[in-house]
Amino acid sequence: MPAFLSPAWVDAFNEASAGAEPPRPGPDAALAAQSGRFSVCQTVTGGPTGDVSTTLVVDGPTVRMQLGPTDQADVSVRLGWDDAVAMATGTLSVVDALAGGRIRVRGDLGVLVAGQTVLAALQERLQPLHDATTY
Repeated sequence: MPAFLSPAWVDAFNEASAGAEPPRPGPDAALAAQSGRFSVCQTVTGGPTGDVSTTLVVDGPTVRMQLGPTDQADVSVRLGWDDAVAMATGTLSVVDALAGGRIRVRGDLGVLVAGQTVLAALQERLQPLHDATTY
């Protein structure tokens, strides 16, 4: 069972999303996401192994996650471990976390929405990973 945000978890995410074709962003999507090529960097602080960063990269028909931060992300998100776990397990929505000031966002907020749309489209593929993840 992969631990949340561990290298094994990132590998399992990439295996689950391989071959998926996420929906193309519509005309109302953020300008940075309209091409279907964007990235979202997430830094989670205070986890059991310290701080960890992952970057969701959407490149047309390809979705992958890489371990580590990047300065090239269209949007960067910073949040604490407990909030990241709550969001991953569905007990905290992104909207509620943003409204409550529990997430710090730098960059294009519309890209964050596009990233959430991609993850929602992959939910069926990612469900086995979600079920096997330890937190």
